[in-house]
Amino acid sequence: MEHLTAKLSCFARAYHFRTNTAHVFADAAAEKLLGEEYGQIARHLAQGAGFFLPGFHGSKAEALRRIMDEHLAPSVLGRSAYCEAMLANEQRLGCKQYLLFASGYDTYALRHPQSPLAVFELDLPEMLADKQRRIAQTGLRSGAIPVPCDLSRPDWPERLLRSGFDPRAKTFAGLLGISHYLSKVAFGSLLRSLGSMLCEGSALCFDYPTNADSPHLRLTQTLAQGAGGAMRARYSAPEIESLLAGSGFPVYEHLTHRDMTRQYFSAYNASSLGRPLEAPQGVCYALAVKKP
Repeated sequence: MEHLTAKLSCFARAYHFRTNTAHVFADAAAEKLLGEEYGQIARHLAQGAGFFLPGFHGSKAEALRRIMDEHLAPSVLGRSAYCEAMLANEQRLGCKQYLLFASGYDTYALRHPQSPLAVFELDLPEMLADKQRRIAQTGLRSGAIPVPCDLSRPDWPERLLRSGFDPRAKTFAGLLGISHYLSKVAFGSLLRSLGSMLCEGSALCFDYPTNADSPHLRLTQTLAQGAGGAMRARYSAPEIESLLAGSGFPVYEHLTHRDMTRQYFSAYNASSLGRPLEAPQGVCYALAVKKP
């Protein structure tokens, strides 16, 4: 399946919105973006119940619910909820621009077509082209500015600047999932580039895999390999904080999976009818703010 990781993330948001009345993260546009592929992905996942749920016996609907709730959805929902909560706070503090790195099928610009933010979506050219095709088919409106680029190459800052990005304006950068798939050298280079581009008061928000082993990280590695990629790095909290500080971004907030569950899943869990969700073990979340 082309763009497998991006489609699974979009499906996780769509399924959660469609099958619940309370939400960890409410994304009303994700299913529209997937179109008929929503049903195809649902069937494909349910048919793969033996991979996700060894020994499972039950209906396909039950299998899909457990696959999503226990394995695929919590990571996507938690990091999305955290990122957009931090973005809203930064807007109140004067943020003018939003950078979505490896944006995939993110729907922020579709859900907020009147947002005063300048939204820049950075991803591979073929990914952005497919997303634009899907948007055109849905009739949805997006004011996002696509920035075709390869984040592992050194020319992405130049491409961003040519797209209209203003380095003098306070900016919020969402780097969800990126640290999993870039080498430590490449991720460090990305952070240093942001440190040289973004003005004082700009913020970075991202998740990262820790050195601790966990079922979630093992599954992520397997899925990445199936999509032709691989997890390339894991980090300790001191390592992340040192890396950020060296790029001019002291850490403002650092959350463990327990912190994330308590702060972003508790309201959903209070009304989930015995189907609680929790943030995945082995992943932490950070907000860092640029200092002079």
